[in-house]
Amino acid sequence: MNRRLVVREPLRGTTAITRAWFAFAVAGLAASAAGCDSARPVFQEPIAVATATPAVTGPVKAPTHGAWFGAWVKPDSYSQPGRYDAITRFEEQLGRPLDIVNTYRRLHEDIATESDLAFLRDGKTLMISWAGSSSVDILSGAIDDEIRRHARQVKSLRQPVLLRLRWEMDRPNLAASVGSPESYQESWRYVRRIFAEEKARNVSWVFCPTAEGFASGHAAAFYPGDDQVDWTCVDVYAGSDLVPMKELLEPYLRWGAQRPRPMMVGEYGVSRAWPSSQRAAWLTAAADVFRANPQIKAVLYFESDPEDRTEHGVFSVSDDPEVLEAFRDTARDPWFHAR
Repeated sequence: MNRRLVVREPLRGTTAITRAWFAFAVAGLAASAAGCDSARPVFQEPIAVATATPAVTGPVKAPTHGAWFGAWVKPDSYSQPGRYDAITRFEEQLGRPLDIVNTYRRLHEDIATESDLAFLRDGKTLMISWAGSSSVDILSGAIDDEIRRHARQVKSLRQPVLLRLRWEMDRPNLAASVGSPESYQESWRYVRRIFAEEKARNVSWVFCPTAEGFASGHAAAFYPGDDQVDWTCVDVYAGSDLVPMKELLEPYLRWGAQRPRPMMVGEYGVSRAWPSSQRAAWLTAAADVFRANPQIKAVLYFESDPEDRTEHGVFSVSDDPEVLEAFRDTARDPWFHAR
């Protein structure tokens, strides 16, 4: 079985090729981004684009008012107790439980693990970000047994879950594995068909490219169709450039507003490259953007400092008091207590 694509955490925009692509993708927003200089960040009024109340969500029903609040929290250990303890500690810092827990799985890693079940028992919604093989391998039938095994594991959870199938498929460094947009769409339908055959009906399917991909117009080409997707989603970061959430999110909002689906910010973060005051201001402005767009029904922070990254690729807030307090303000906001 093919093990070429190994995923523990998503690659953030720290490589030269990704930085170059980011610069190309947001070139049209450069004038606005220039307001975020090192001396005085300028965060404009939040854009309000997505206003529809989506009717179709799949098994995971979107809240009627406000948005769910969640995160990926990098554990000290990838053991089952380590995964659970990381979430518990972060919740203690925030003074509230998370509504959604994001978790990353390779193709050959189990679903319905001890920590998965513990999160569900705690009343959380589980989002599984799942990858591990190429579109070619999927469509060849070579990994059908693995897909069926995971479908049965998801079914065994007996609760609605979110599934981000090969998120950030529009990243240039994934092109060799993902293939063309048409190949991605076909592989998406292939996996969904197997889940249907295994009667794994408790899945809401989440389509989640990058903000850079929506800015360039590249991401939309991978969309499998309204009949295949339950939630639309985007991953958005202020990494190498301190661009406001408003600027980063606008292309996705305009695209997503045309579809009768709830929106999700599947990952977001502001890097530790920037001073605490600017990071705090960025997070506060981001929450304003989320509230201004009620079609956004879930937001999840990327609470992680991945190894072997520059300061532009690490995003944790938990050990920076000023930034953590700004993030707590979002966590305390009634808008993000939709459950």
